[in-house]
Amino acid sequence: MLSELTARVLIIAVGTKGGDIGVRTTNGDAVNGDSQWRRYRLAQFRVVLVREGTVPTAWDRQVRASRDVATLMRPLVAGLDREQFWVLLLNAKNRAIGLNLVSVGALNTTLVHPREVMKPAILSNAAAIVLVHNHPSGDPAPSAEDVALTQRLWAAGELLGIRVLDHVVVGSEDAYCSLADQGALGGAK
Repeated sequence: MLSELTARVLIIAVGTKGGDIGVRTTNGDAVNGDSQWRRYRLAQFRVVLVREGTVPTAWDRQVRASRDVATLMRPLVAGLDREQFWVLLLNAKNRAIGLNLVSVGALNTTLVHPREVMKPAILSNAAAIVLVHNHPSGDPAPSAEDVALTQRLWAAGELLGIRVLDHVVVGSEDAYCSLADQGALGGAK
């Protein structure tokens, strides 16, 4: 079995022109040293951030407290019948530079992956982010899953050098909950 696995050697060399890759397969038999070259093409990507418009707001775009975030997000999530997860992008002075809808879920859950949260933060050169989602039930109390997700996203932000300042859960009327105010950020439980 081992001799069958070692009978073929695969050599891959990345070409210098337009993403060409040359692959050479060589038969391991010393007598029959036949080889074949195949050329492949790799796709080359350029990533761009597209501005889709603006969000009207009554505050000066600098985040000073969790209430600022709740005030900004309430018109966007009021009356929704499904959870939505957003990331508010901030510069080094905690001024909002963008807002990205990460996920639209179901009645009481939404699928969120750190890669999808951090992608717009990286592309917009955000220094910090605030996580935001709504609870269609109107009760902004965070679930155990909300707290676990916050911890996971905080750790991802630490790794990437993007500060996760808060996770605000917006409920009905003026109700909201800040996980930072509850001490659920920075490795705290």
